[in-house]
Amino acid sequence: MSDGSVDFKEAVRARISAEPLESLNPAQPELFASDAFWPIFERLREEAPVHYAAESEDYGPFWSVTRYNDIMAVDTNHEVFSSADGITLPSKEQDAETAKRPVRPSFISMDPPRHDAQRKAVSPVVAPGNLQRMEPIIRERAGHILDALPVGERFDWVDLVSKELTAMTLATLFDFPFEERRSLTYWSDMMTNAPGHGPVTSWDQKRTEIDACFAAFDTLWKDRVDAEPRFDLVSMLAHNPATRHMDIHEYHGNVTLLIIGGNDTTRNTISGSIYALNRNPAEYAKLRENPALIPAMVSETIRWQTPLAHMRRTALRDIELGGQRIREGDRVVMWYVSGNRDERVIARPDAYDISRERPRQHLSFGFGVHRCVGNRLAELQLTVIWEEILKRFPVVEVLEEPQRTHSIFVKGYETLPVRIPYRLSA
Repeated sequence: MSDGSVDFKEAVRARISAEPLESLNPAQPELFASDAFWPIFERLREEAPVHYAAESEDYGPFWSVTRYNDIMAVDTNHEVFSSADGITLPSKEQDAETAKRPVRPSFISMDPPRHDAQRKAVSPVVAPGNLQRMEPIIRERAGHILDALPVGERFDWVDLVSKELTAMTLATLFDFPFEERRSLTYWSDMMTNAPGHGPVTSWDQKRTEIDACFAAFDTLWKDRVDAEPRFDLVSMLAHNPATRHMDIHEYHGNVTLLIIGGNDTTRNTISGSIYALNRNPAEYAKLRENPALIPAMVSETIRWQTPLAHMRRTALRDIELGGQRIREGDRVVMWYVSGNRDERVIARPDAYDISRERPRQHLSFGFGVHRCVGNRLAELQLTVIWEEILKRFPVVEVLEEPQRTHSIFVKGYETLPVRIPYRLSA
């Protein structure tokens, strides 16, 4: 596997090193799509770990927080750094589009105590007891997916494995019609992409398809709100006192959160694990020789991949952070993708090391009240799929560089061409 974009990346690095510090702007989706954004964060961590972009062309003014400990300080201080105004950094075009539509808050974009009550409504689905019940189901499905893969032929790992396993799991969590599970993947891509990327061709098409998603989930709500409570996310929202009477737009906001949260992060880390191990063949050999390293490999991949590049907060009052004065109302972006490469906290952060001493030391799930509610389910799916991969295949070979997501939020893969040379004997 070779990377044909080396010259482009070197040109970006040269440009970033020469650019005035005050004009540095990490919010460039084209650099994320080409995996060429790293020099910006290296320079910001070193020279301006709390950095103000006074007026970025596409995203307006915002603060970038790029070091591990500073990100932790923001993420664990919801009393000052609020989620209520949104948790991503939207483009100006996206802001203009959003202004035309109803506000759809979800519990991740709420502050306590409202956040806590709504999060508690759905948390039983990822409680340890339910994960224990789900494990054999996930394992059986992973086996079916892997057994159906073509051997000796080129295929797209993202489509046939990563999307399929996460769609199956998400359909189970929602008790969504299983034969229509890939609609969940499609809607997630609709929600997270801008026109011209992924399946999105225009804002009108995006609105139409997302409205179709909400219509489907409105039907599920009507089916369950007056029925006996069941152990799925829609039924939990419909029957919990904190969410039973929520506004329809709030329900839609929570549906959006649960679809994206249950799909993008796990799917892109599954793909990222294949890519990372191919980029680091000695680590792949180490894993094959010692499958007991799978849990550590999973955590290292979650750090190394960082499937969600950032989260945003809004300052509720003036506060000093990293020697900078953040003003009330300022937008503050925590770049998890940078904090996970902070050499001040993580030894050899650019190395992919599956025997790392503290592999779970990463920011990818967030911290504080908004720490990812489904983090253990994500780890479970990744662990199971790799236990099943190692039983079946000597190696999964990446054939060329992946097509990456054009986004400053979802750090993932559109396609990942691979080949499996042969199957291991039973």
